[in-house]
Formats: sequence, C-alpha cells, structure tokens
Amino acid sequence: MASIFKRGPDKKNRYAPYWICYTDFDGKRRMVKGCTDYEATKRIAAKLENEVAERRHGTLDPAKERMLQQAQQPLVEHLDDFEKYLLGKGNTEKHATITRTHVEAILNGCKIERLADLAPSSVVAWLADERQAGRIGIKTSNYYLRDMKAFCNWLVKDQRAPANPLAHLSPMNANVDDRRERRCLDPEEFAAFITAAHKGKANHRHSGPDRAMLYIITANVGFRASEMASLTPESFDLDSKPPTVTVEASYSKHRRKDTQPIRPDLADLIQSWLADKAAKELLWPGSWWNTAAEMLRFDLDAAKAAWIKEAGKDEAERKRRMESTYLSYTDDAGRVFDFHALRHQFISNLASAGVHPKVAQLLARHSTITLTMDCYTHLGLHDQTAALDKLPPIPSVKPPVVDLKATGTDDSTAPSNSLQRRCSTPGSPEGRGTSFAVVHDDSEDDLQRSQKLMEEKELSANQPGLALKVPSSQKEAPPGFEPGMADLQSTALPLG
Repeated sequence: MASIFKRGPDKKNRYAPYWICYTDFDGKRRMVKGCTDYEATKRIAAKLENEVAERRHGTLDPAKERMLQQAQQPLVEHLDDFEKYLLGKGNTEKHATITRTHVEAILNGCKIERLADLAPSSVVAWLADERQAGRIGIKTSNYYLRDMKAFCNWLVKDQRAPANPLAHLSPMNANVDDRRERRCLDPEEFAAFITAAHKGKANHRHSGPDRAMLYIITANVGFRASEMASLTPESFDLDSKPPTVTVEASYSKHRRKDTQPIRPDLADLIQSWLADKAAKELLWPGSWWNTAAEMLRFDLDAAKAAWIKEAGKDEAERKRRMESTYLSYTDDAGRVFDFHALRHQFISNLASAGVHPKVAQLLARHSTITLTMDCYTHLGLHDQTAALDKLPPIPSVKPPVVDLKATGTDDSTAPSNSLQRRCSTPGSPEGRGTSFAVVHDDSEDDLQRSQKLMEEKELSANQPGLALKVPSSQKEAPPGFEPGMADLQSTALPLG
C-alpha cells in the first residue's frame, strides 16, 4: 500500500507538494514527488500501484512493459548503446567519445544510477558547482547540458523512457563568459614569431620549419587544428586557378568537404616546401593538435626571448621588454594567443583589408555572420583610424560675402560707411572656429543716433550748463544730414 505524506518542514505549508512512497515490482521502496493537491497525488499513487500489479500478473502493455524494464537497467548500459548509436549514424569517434564523457561526468557527479534517479535540479546544481570551482566555464557547461539532453532525447525516441526530464532546461548566456578571449598579433609580432619557430628546435615531434609552415598556412586559410592535422600533400591543388586546399568531410567540423582558395604567394611557398614530402603521408602527423596551444606557446616564448636579447647590454631596455606583453601569450587585457587564435588572425586580417563581411563569413565557413564579426574579428585603433581616413572630406562652411542693397530709390550698393563685421565660431584662427563674413548696413543706426542728438541739443538749450557729448566713433555724417553735426566731439551749448 502506497503512503502519501508531506515532509517534516512542509507539513503545515499548503503550497508544499505531497510525496508518494510505494513498493516497486522488484520489492524496492521508491519515493516519488506528487502534487500540492492531495486527491491528485492519490490518483498518481493508485496509478503506480496498478502498474506494479499489472507487471506481477503479466497483463501490462508490451511497450509499456519494455519501458519499465528499461527503466530498471543502469544508465551506464544505456550510455553504451547511445555511443554505438552516435557512431552508427555517422558521427566521428571523437564526437562520440566527447559526448559520452560529458554524460558520464554528470551521471557520476550526481550519483545517478537509473532513470528514476535523474532529477533536473541535481544536474543544474552539479553544473553550477563545477563552474564555481573554475573547472569549466559557461560555454563548456552548456556543452555538458546539451549532450545530457541529447542522451535523454535518445532514451525517449528509443522507447526507453516516457519523457525527457531535462527538456525544460535552457543553456546559459555564454557571452558573459570571458575566461578565454583571444587576440591577434600585429604584422611585426607575427613575423618575429614565425622566424623564431623556423629557427627553433624540434617540438611535439615536428621540426622548426614544419611548425613555421603550419602557423603560416593556418593563419592564411583559417583551418582548425584538427583539420590541419588531416592534411596531406594531395590536399593541395597548387596548379589550379586559384590554388586551393581541401579538408575532407570526415575531418571537417561541419561534416562536409571544404575547399579553400589560397593566395598565389602562399601557394609558391607551399610548393617549394612540399618538394621533399611523401604524397600520401600526413604533413603534421601525431596527436599534437590536442595540445596545439602548448606547441605554439613554445615558439612564442622563443620569439620573445630573441626580442629581449636584441636589447643587448642596455639594462633599462631589457627590463622594459621583459615587462612588456609584446610577443606574450597573454596581453594586458587578459587575451591569449593560442593555436585557435591563428584562425582569429585570419578572419581579422580579412576585416582589416576591407573584405566584405559576407565574403569573410564564407571564407571562415561560419553558419552566421554574427559569429564571424563578433567573435572572430579583432580590430585595433589603427584599423579604426584607417577607416576614418576613408570618409568623404568635410565640406566648406564659408559662404560668400554678399553686399546688401542700400535703402533708397535706386539699386546702388551700400555706401562706403556700411560696416562689414566678421564673426567667428569657436576654433577659427581668429575666434578658434570657422569664420564667416556678415555685411551690416549702419545707415539706419546712424539715423537713430542723429535724431537722438537733435533731441539732446534741444533739451540742453532749455537746461543751461548741460554739456552734450558726442561718441568719438562718429566721424562722418550719413547721407542727408549736415556735415557739421558729425564733427561734434564735446560741445558746450550756450547758457542762454
């Protein structure tokens, strides 16, 4: 008989769910979460007991019986079948292995043995603990969740489980995760890096010249490390127009055959390098691509050591170079230059050269242009300045000087006493801005001043001792007025 109850702290909480405890077909006590409604929980308990009774009497639906039997199997056994399914449908062994590793890590971390033990809350909590401990980032956490959900979806499609308990879980926003932001080297840095690699000793079972060619080709075609590891001399068609390099579908990330054009000068360099290479042998054999960042860092450190050595006995310069992030794995902003950064270098160089974003997306073989522009393109202040130099010139803001017509009966221009004032905006040579000329006719102002002068003269005649002062700027009478009035400087009117 199933028992229905609320857990201790929730006994008086009306919103807390009820729990069902019942005995399974195998005699094992199981506890299942019910609803907040007691009657609904009773119906769930009755259904569970009916299924147990049907199994005991052999009257259960065959498909349902099979699903119940599958539920009793350890999830590790289902995981073995899931891995075989991935390989059978054409996925690479690497993909199947990584997927299994992610799922197995969650099952072990959450101590999940059977499907009935799988709870979304435990999966979310384990992923959060891993992120907090710094063992994985947000993007990797999303990969774990994606693979675990894929496993659960397969269980449903293969009629091993009634539903996917993780279906409602969503990935986190990986854009806020800046644990590894990549950068690019400027042309001078990249040249020094290639020189150091070419002169370097063997590393990861590859000679210095072979590593230098690996870096050069990667930075000019944008292939990933695993794709570069699959190339043979037959992958290159250097006599075609344009020259090309092809990565087979089995090694391409998108499971398709990708052919990439090669610039002519690079094709000439590759052709001379391939002269002593066996036709069908891998150019860079081995598993170096799993630790490609370590191999690249070895040559990057050698390049910086050579750069510091060039300072000679100048201790101040040596100290400055040692403290500089020039040719360093990590720059001041915390961005790194690892092997995958060579792919970033390729796409960023396309953007700096003014290549159309859609063309850059096709060469990068990205599904969306957002990925190409936002994640793989890194432009600096020099690129921004060069872009400003391509803008059209600033138009002139100096309008022509226009002479206003004088008031009167004819159409003559303004008299010589018309004042031409010059105004300036901030930044001109005179007023620290752009200057422009304004013509102002002062004849109307002179008329008003003359009328005011006559009024003051009449007022002074009636008030003895009052002196009339004429502005010193008045030197010439405007047309139509007596000349004598314009010469007054300081006239004392008679006292009567």
